[in-house]
Amino acid sequence: MVSIQDKITFAGAAGQLEGVLHLPDVGHESGRSGAPRFIAVVAHPLPVMGGTMDNKVVTTLANALVESGCATLRFNFRGVGESDGNYDGGDGEMLDTIAATNFMRAKFPGLPLIGAGFSFGGYVQARAARELQPHRLVLVAPAVGRFAMPEVPANTLLIHGDQDDVVSLHELLQWASPQRLPIVVLAGAGHFFHGRLTQLKQIVLQYMGTQA
Repeated sequence: MVSIQDKITFAGAAGQLEGVLHLPDVGHESGRSGAPRFIAVVAHPLPVMGGTMDNKVVTTLANALVESGCATLRFNFRGVGESDGNYDGGDGEMLDTIAATNFMRAKFPGLPLIGAGFSFGGYVQARAARELQPHRLVLVAPAVGRFAMPEVPANTLLIHGDQDDVVSLHELLQWASPQRLPIVVLAGAGHFFHGRLTQLKQIVLQYMGTQA
C-alpha cells in the first residue's frame, strides 16, 4: 500500500504548526484514498539536538502506521522548521501533541488514536497520553533517564536497541520493569536504528495487524 501525503498547518498553543498528513491509498491509480481504521500522531526526537518530523525513524513509523490503515500525522514541534514558537523542554511540546491530536480527531471523528514517538517524542507522547487516552502507544527508544517518564498503559509497544548509547537498555528496563511492560529488543541496534529501519517497520506492522 502506498500513501497520499499532504503538507498541512494547524493551530497550536504557540502559533501555527507544520506537519505532513499521510492517508492510506487503496486506489492510487484513480487518486482515491482508502477509509482509515485509526488516526495516528507521530512525535519527533529532541529539537535542540536536530530532531524534526523528517527524522528517518519518524518517517519509518509514519509509513508503517499508514500501511496499517492509519490516517497519520507527523509534525514539527514549536520552533522546528516552519512551526511557530520556541523549544519548551517538553511542556509546550506536550501541548503541541495534544493540538495535533485534536486536529486529527476533528478531521477523522470517532476513530481510535495511536500515539507514536521516537526518543524525546516518546517521552512527550507518554505524558500526553494521560489526557489523550490513546487506543495504543508505540514508543521507540523513549527518552527514559533524560526526562521524567510517566507510567504508560500495559498495551504500549516499546522498541529499543541493545546498543543504544543515548538511552541505555538498562535505563529502559529500570523504568519498564515495575510496570511489567514488554519490550522488543533489537540486538545490535543503536539509538537511530541505522540499517535496521526495515526491521523496525515490520515490528510495528505486526503489532498493528495483531493488536490494534
